Amino acid sequence: MPLYEHVFLARQDASSQQVEELTNQITGVITGLGGKVTKTENWGVRSLTYRMKKNRKAHFVLLNIDGPAAVVSEIERQERIHEDVIRYLSIRVEEHEEGPSAMMRKADRDRERDDRGGGFRGDREGGFRGDRGPRRPREEAPAVVEE
Repeated sequence: MPLYEHVFLARQDASSQQVEELTNQITGVITGLGGKVTKTENWGVRSLTYRMKKNRKAHFVLLNIDGPAAVVSEIERQERIHEDVIRYLSIRVEEHEEGPSAMMRKADRDRERDDRGGGFRGDREGGFRGDRGPRRPREEAPAVVEE
């Protein structure tokens, strides 16, 4: 059977539980029509590049589908009707990517970067000095004596 990657965006107003229920509903439709979902990833709430249907953020969900084309056309039809779905995209692929998707790897990388504490100038004592080492103590300037 053909393999598909399907991503849909749900409104930010929808709770995580509602998005999970929507994902389960779509998964049920897929299995009911003879397909199967090999992987489900919830990418969480992310900012949109531009406003879509008056929304600036959305819940992103990825489904890897193994099933006939009728499955994809049916879930797209149901997502067109569903009011919480902003956008969807289905792509036929030769094979599914093993392990986490690129978006999940990016999220893990960002989380590691935050844990390390690397950042800008204000996060270290004395500011960012690079390879220059610590500052030397200030020398006292000679006092100016006026006559």
